[in-house]
Amino acid sequence: MKKIILILFALIGSYQSFAQKTTTINVDFNKSIGEMYPFWAFFGADEPNYAYMKDGKKLLSELSTLSPVPVYFRAHNMLTSGHDTLTLKWGSTNVYTEDAKGNPVYDWTIVDKIFDTYLQRGIKPVAQFSFMPEVLSSKPKPYEHHWQPGMPYNDIYKGWTYPPKDYKKWANLVYEWVKHSVARYGKAEVETWYWELWNEPNIGYWSGTVQEYCKLYDYTADAAKRALPTIKMGGPETTGPSWNKAADFLNIFLKHCVSDTNYVTGKIGSPLDFISFHAKGSPKIVDGHVQMNMGTQLRDISEGFRIVTSYPTLKNLPIIIGESDPEGCAACGMKTNPQNAYRNGTMYSSYTAASFARKYALADFHKANLLGAISWSFEFENQPYFYGFRDLATNGIDKPVLNVFRMFGMMSGKRVEVKGNQNYHFTMVRDSSVRGKNADIDALASKDAHSAAVMLWHYHDDDVQGTNANIEVNLKGFTAKQVNFHHYRIDNENSNSYEVWKKMGSPENPTNEQITILEKAGQLTLLTSPSYVKTQNGELKMTISLPRQGVSLLKFDW
Repeated sequence: MKKIILILFALIGSYQSFAQKTTTINVDFNKSIGEMYPFWAFFGADEPNYAYMKDGKKLLSELSTLSPVPVYFRAHNMLTSGHDTLTLKWGSTNVYTEDAKGNPVYDWTIVDKIFDTYLQRGIKPVAQFSFMPEVLSSKPKPYEHHWQPGMPYNDIYKGWTYPPKDYKKWANLVYEWVKHSVARYGKAEVETWYWELWNEPNIGYWSGTVQEYCKLYDYTADAAKRALPTIKMGGPETTGPSWNKAADFLNIFLKHCVSDTNYVTGKIGSPLDFISFHAKGSPKIVDGHVQMNMGTQLRDISEGFRIVTSYPTLKNLPIIIGESDPEGCAACGMKTNPQNAYRNGTMYSSYTAASFARKYALADFHKANLLGAISWSFEFENQPYFYGFRDLATNGIDKPVLNVFRMFGMMSGKRVEVKGNQNYHFTMVRDSSVRGKNADIDALASKDAHSAAVMLWHYHDDDVQGTNANIEVNLKGFTAKQVNFHHYRIDNENSNSYEVWKKMGSPENPTNEQITILEKAGQLTLLTSPSYVKTQNGELKMTISLPRQGVSLLKFDW
């Protein structure tokens, strides 16, 4: 009898173990919860000149084909002095110099080269008035930095961070750039762009005070509006608002735009068409592996939304999260910053899927008008393969994370209700991240007139091996009796150039044949062949096995 009882307990334990490993996700395509607006279609980089390099052009072309909606690109150093210097965290256009008598000399050659490259590929600029040209800087020397990974980050802050010695000359530069853009690209085109002032002025990127930033904003906005009254002008691109000093700067700026005296006009307030701030996570090494911290990034977003929506006259303005990433330094590779080792593989993919879904939820919760969340990840020209930069491609080879954005590009229409028995509520991820024994196994779903899509992820902050998630997906609300089904997958075996590169022996100089194989491996691939599936009373049931840090997209068309 005792033996029978032990056997029964063992069977019950096995059943409970199985039950714990089975996730149920219910998707109701009839229950809309909001628009599937493409806030993910925004990217950026410190180095503007990479845009017209060989691999930069290739990647921009790929970004433009992600979806039918326009993709926006934000870059620093658009007004920095120098001749398109190609170094990390730097760039230059040399738009502004002065003659011997101190008269302005404008040269739009390099700026035009950058924007021409964007527009030829259907990319639109988030155009940034930054940084200070050398002859306008109130403290120009030393001007250019020579930072490399491993060096103290503060070494980058040089003469380009200072306020202008002449605000009117700065305003004239702004006016001439906008006027030139309208003449070159047309009023209707430039009206679709977003223009902003500076980057992270609450830290070393700006060596002035918060009031000097507000003064510079007034001069910038006034000049931009004189050149094009319908221009979309915004700021202040502060760091994450969960830090009280960043929140203070953001609040002072917003209050200035609402109720302070304008430094140029003498009237109350300053024009503001959108509001921007940043949000970053904070990975670290724990017990020999990378541990992400999604909660840190989501708290930045949540606090930023709370601050903006607390202003009655500003709460409906569009918000652009100007940099929205798992951590702060795109150019810090994993050799000098081992906590960044997540970037080459599927951890970056699953983090992106899970975090972007929570950005939708946070915007809904705060009733915030989220326009864009810029992934500060592009490419680094002529650097080692898979060095561990935060980039979307390496030497023209697409990394797994880019395929998540390809998945997002196939989702449109309305976001619909998703419920499950094991998912993390967005407030849990915001407040505590994804820790403990349970992974974040969840979904984001959409429905359009003749299509529907479900993005599934199996995410955990700890980048360690784990068992596959068994997911029972129950779908209802189909309007067709038969649908064409595609199952796309990102994991170690699919849509993953990094794993293929490692199997090759991690070649530092791949052959042309190897590059062709790697380029193919970097594309989004199907897990199974497309198939036609019959629905029953508008319903479907599927069972999916999803590896740890894997992402699937279930796509239905009819």
